[in-house]
Amino acid sequence: MPTLTAVQGDITTQQVDAIVNAANTAMRGGGGVDGAIHRAGGPAILEDCISRFPDGLATGDAGWTTAGNLPSRWVIHTVGPNHAAGQRDRSLLTSCYRRSLEVADELGARSVAFPLISAGVYGWPKDDAIAAAVETIRAARTTVEEVRVVAFDEAAFDQVAARLA
Repeated sequence: MPTLTAVQGDITTQQVDAIVNAANTAMRGGGGVDGAIHRAGGPAILEDCISRFPDGLATGDAGWTTAGNLPSRWVIHTVGPNHAAGQRDRSLLTSCYRRSLEVADELGARSVAFPLISAGVYGWPKDDAIAAAVETIRAARTTVEEVRVVAFDEAAFDQVAARLA
């Protein structure tokens, strides 16, 4: 089981082997975490997305690209369910974490930073999004040694830290 910690800050500045992007199915950039990662990482990430995922990526799945100008080596993209649009199958959310760690293992990544997948514009209830993240990461069979759950704001950080305590 990896060491699991809460971090408050910007996921694009995390110095880890891989950061996880809460992507959309088109894999062409977007808003929120996805937009921030594409802006900070530069055009190489989008170019790699187009090359590796010409038909996009299914909800609950994950794949990787270069990290471009980011301090990490890779970006692991995963598509969370859009709760606000009626996608409420929790197994799709937990699959995002599980599949991202499987991709990290394939890459040989030892440290990974996750955002709270689907907890932003996709509207997944924050308490359950945090529970799904923590439960799935703790239960994962992975060679990843360190996992950070990165919360952008203080309130989310406090909720993640409380869940980890």
